[in-house]
Amino acid sequence: MGTPEPPLTSAAPAQPLHRAAALARSCHPGPVVAVTVIAALLATGAGLDGARRALLVAAVLTGQLSVGWCNDAFDAGRDAAAGRRGKPVADGSVGARTVWTAALTAALLCVPLSLACGPLAGTLHLAAVAAAWAYNLGVKATPLSWLPYATGFAVLPAMAALTVRGGPPPPWWLPTAGALLGVAAHLSDVLPDIEDDLRAGVRGLPQRLGPTATAALLSVPLLAASATLALGPPGPPGPWGTTTLALALPTALTGLLLTPKWRKAPLAAAAILATADVALLLVRGPGRG
Repeated sequence: MGTPEPPLTSAAPAQPLHRAAALARSCHPGPVVAVTVIAALLATGAGLDGARRALLVAAVLTGQLSVGWCNDAFDAGRDAAAGRRGKPVADGSVGARTVWTAALTAALLCVPLSLACGPLAGTLHLAAVAAAWAYNLGVKATPLSWLPYATGFAVLPAMAALTVRGGPPPPWWLPTAGALLGVAAHLSDVLPDIEDDLRAGVRGLPQRLGPTATAALLSVPLLAASATLALGPPGPPGPWGTTTLALALPTALTGLLLTPKWRKAPLAAAAILATADVALLLVRGPGRG
């Protein structure tokens, strides 16, 4: 057996339960839970039965776990150098080898679970997971840093529609709106860390634009997603679509106008818009458009 992997900091070795908790925290549990819950709701809206809904949720969960663990393990050195809190690998709470093992195990489990949803649905989902790994391993530092997010978010609602046996293909507006939400998610995720990223040499699209331009751009894909979800499906937009369209632009402008007094105003406005867009996606999503 090899020698134990040294932590990145001088923290004392953690007990097994503490290591397990640190491993759970290192998967980025917030995004993992949020994306998995959205996948479950989309699957329900698409009319999937219990077994196929469980397959889709399990595929999405394992894919998200693999991506989160990959991110934490790969970025551990950079996170430690930047002094970022709440990073278990960077602070030595769990070893990088352990997290890499968890990431690869989850990725391997994701393959049969995804393909069990159907050849096309599974292939698209695995492509999205691969794109997310590519982001973690280097695409994040290129002008195409937005593309893996757009791919993953476009696939999620399309996967729910394609998992329905004999169902119609997803309409154009469904993956389009998902991709726009993905671009917004990328901008909002990176915005608070742009200065640290630049010091570390990470130059993705938001870092190249800078914090001011990124904050100004943040609401644009969300506004486009609102319009796509409200006006893309046939028929009238309905009460939720009409309300979302009416409030979207004023919310975005308010966030920009408040920026000089409150730096987080664009993020707050984006959070409101994103919540409305995700709700609209669920209302008008697969099986309901």
